[in-house]
Amino acid sequence: MRIALIGYGKMGKIIEEIAISRGHTISGKSNSQNPIESIDFDGIDVAIEFTTPHFAAKHIEFCAKKKTPIVVGTTSWDNQLPFVKDIVIENDGTLLYASNFSLGVNIFFEINRRLAELMAPHREYKVEVSETHHTQKIDSPSGTAASIANDILLENKNISSWIHNENDTPATARGQFGVVSHRIEGVPGTHDVTYSSEIDTLEIKHTAHSRKGFALGAVLAAEWVQNKKGIFTMQDVIKN
Repeated sequence: MRIALIGYGKMGKIIEEIAISRGHTISGKSNSQNPIESIDFDGIDVAIEFTTPHFAAKHIEFCAKKKTPIVVGTTSWDNQLPFVKDIVIENDGTLLYASNFSLGVNIFFEINRRLAELMAPHREYKVEVSETHHTQKIDSPSGTAASIANDILLENKNISSWIHNENDTPATARGQFGVVSHRIEGVPGTHDVTYSSEIDTLEIKHTAHSRKGFALGAVLAAEWVQNKKGIFTMQDVIKN
């Protein structure tokens, strides 16, 4: 498979290493000095995009018009999702996006949804989401934490919203829960969901040991989405 890397920072370099180890070829690289337009997309099988929220929609549109499937790991561009989906559909393109490409995190998502469903009738438990990342992490809360929080809302109709704070747990009103972010040098990513009552505490947790899990998931997603048309998420990869 011939891959274009859109974004060639730390994640891009790890993706390159893993892709090559799995027998793929890196046929183009884009970064701040080499825009996506500098890549020859003739013969590119799939693009993998890890950049910044400001550029993600533009890159998706570019690849849709080139008929090149794109796997997007950039987060915090959700407000542009309706526009992006229209562009992909109009151009008969292919998009696979996720807030986190780690296989373990995506299994964690499934567990979180099921746990939220089970806990919904038990209002004596207070839920909180916590995330910790390295100090270079741009978005806060992380896209993964936002996905976790939104899934809790979907499964527990007794909760109407969540609010975010950095370093300290936010004060919440009835029907709300808190999401707290921490930034510590060298931490790839840790996410916790905690349900606490006067009687006991129940916690699920995912801890990443390196960025390799995210990179491997992105390459697996690229392998899966090749020759497909439409809009997909990492859950489609996990389930199939």
